Amino acid sequence: MRSPGELKKEIEARLKGYLSRDRDGIRHELLNLFVKVKSFTIPQIYEKLQKQFSISYHSIASMVGIIASRIGILHVRRNAEGTNSIYELKDQYVDVVAKILGTT
Repeated sequence: MRSPGELKKEIEARLKGYLSRDRDGIRHELLNLFVKVKSFTIPQIYEKLQKQFSISYHSIASMVGIIASRIGILHVRRNAEGTNSIYELKDQYVDVVAKILGTT
């Protein structure tokens, strides 16, 4: 089992790799939304990002899924109606994400 420090370094490396493939700034802006507000549904994210970028709903859902599953910095929970999942940035990674966004 990894120590919390090792885990943060691993998350940091994953995030840097993920953001290094961000050609048009969408990933950067998506993570920035989570740092600012911490909790979103896919429709809320789509509503905000479609104003700045030409992107599909499914692309947003895919990006959020990758951040939640592969990078591991989002907590996923269902809302009361069971219609949309709510994605929240885990508290222990807010500082890591903010630091990386400031340096990329």
